[in-house]
Amino acid sequence: MVKKEFIKVISHSGDDRLRLKIETEKGKVVDIVVQYEAKFSEVWHSIVRYDCSHGFLYRDVMFPGGKKEKHPLDIPDLKTALIYAEQDIKDRWKWYRDRYRRRLRK
Repeated sequence: MVKKEFIKVISHSGDDRLRLKIETEKGKVVDIVVQYEAKFSEVWHSIVRYDCSHGFLYRDVMFPGGKKEKHPLDIPDLKTALIYAEQDIKDRWKWYRDRYRRRLRK
């Protein structure tokens, strides 16, 4: 089993990043975590996470204070899910960030 973990900065400011964890076995993706994190006032916050740790693929949407909304996803294989998750966050990170910031101020 091969485990890889890395971070990709996705904004020019450096305050937005993807944290990826990928586990493969014999070349097949068997576990993933793709998490979008944003920095507010020098503190990193988890905003959105794609994961399959509970035996199914889902997207967690985080709220300030620790609450999470779990959204199951129907994507047949983890390689496709990995591509989908990374692209979703790259396409929508500004929207995810703004929504979290509004909730942070309440």
